Amino acid sequence: MFVLTRDAYDAVLDHAQADAPLEACGVFVGERDGDQRRVTAVRRVPNVADAPRVRYELDPETTLAVFDEAEATGMEVVGFYHSHPSGPGRPSAADREHARWPGHVYVVASLAARPPTLDAWLWTGEDFERQPVAVRD
Repeated sequence: MFVLTRDAYDAVLDHAQADAPLEACGVFVGERDGDQRRVTAVRRVPNVADAPRVRYELDPETTLAVFDEAEATGMEVVGFYHSHPSGPGRPSAADREHARWPGHVYVVASLAARPPTLDAWLWTGEDFERQPVAVRD
């Protein structure tokens, strides 16, 4: 299960809406407890993809800084997010091709859904497995 606070959930959707029609992206910092991942912080990361309307690529320098921040605070990176401004809340073929972090959750924020949604997917190293999302205060 992927657990976010209401503030974290809203932060991702706010970022997605602010960057539309480009894909927004970022990193989730938090903790793991068995199969559960709890988000304690959301960090925006610039999208440096060559075609940011249809792809995302996390800025490597900023992403590394988030990993360092997480480690320094006793937390860890538990996942990543990006938006689909006009697409569904599931990973695309390009998302599968570029997934690099097995055991991490990849969240897709779909602005095409009404209302917009966040869908979570665990990258196994071979495929994405849907994860339940819980929003708690």
